[in-house]
Amino acid sequence: MIGVIGGSGFYTFFGADARTIDLDTPFGQPSAPVTVGEVAGHEVAFLPRHGLKHEFSPHTVPYQANMWALRAFGVRRIFAPCAVGSLTPELGPGAMVVPDQLVDRTNGRGDTYFDSGGIHVGFADPYCPTLRAVAADLPNVVDGGTMVVVQGPRFSTRAESRWYAGQGFTLINMTGYPEAVLARELEMCYASIALVTDLDAGVEAGAGVRAVDVFAEFERNISGFKQLVHEAIAGVAPERTCTHCLAHEGVSLPFDLP
Repeated sequence: MIGVIGGSGFYTFFGADARTIDLDTPFGQPSAPVTVGEVAGHEVAFLPRHGLKHEFSPHTVPYQANMWALRAFGVRRIFAPCAVGSLTPELGPGAMVVPDQLVDRTNGRGDTYFDSGGIHVGFADPYCPTLRAVAADLPNVVDGGTMVVVQGPRFSTRAESRWYAGQGFTLINMTGYPEAVLARELEMCYASIALVTDLDAGVEAGAGVRAVDVFAEFERNISGFKQLVHEAIAGVAPERTCTHCLAHEGVSLPFDLP
């Protein structure tokens, strides 16, 4: 099964005929019930990251519950569409990007299932190369970029924004971590697909980021963005062959994965 985790403004994926499943986990309930439908011959489970009505801010999203619920439900490959700011004028609003790296600047978020057992996972390349290749090969998609994930819920100061840009980061977001590493710990393939909604505060003199503008830009692009995710799913092979995301080969875990 393929999973889709919708970001800000991306709260639905199927029509009224989709099945709705309520799930629970050892980490509490996920952000919302999971809806299940079919896309291009694939069974797909959709979960809105922030809840059905954006009840969860980036730092309060139940990431551990979300990823555990999808894995327990049978999901093994995930596309994670999200809204991002751009740290470079070359990537303006409306650009769609498949990042290949992330930098974590969050704090206090539950970012592991292994608080015991001495378990470590490789994370040098945080996104599944197989899923990335499928999405990045689509028309009008930018292949590659480093996404810095900040704590939120506030936006960056101009100084912070310029600092991130000076490090060579190209995208800024509030939810890409710990989602990606939790997927790796659960041995699920995971790739982010980012929609640029704004230029960050330090990129354009006199500009600043406002939530109302971010949501408006996302709404203008949501139809095409959903279509892009549909096309990415259609390009996924029927059988999972990726070994990059099997993080625990040869390791004894303190519990069984769901």
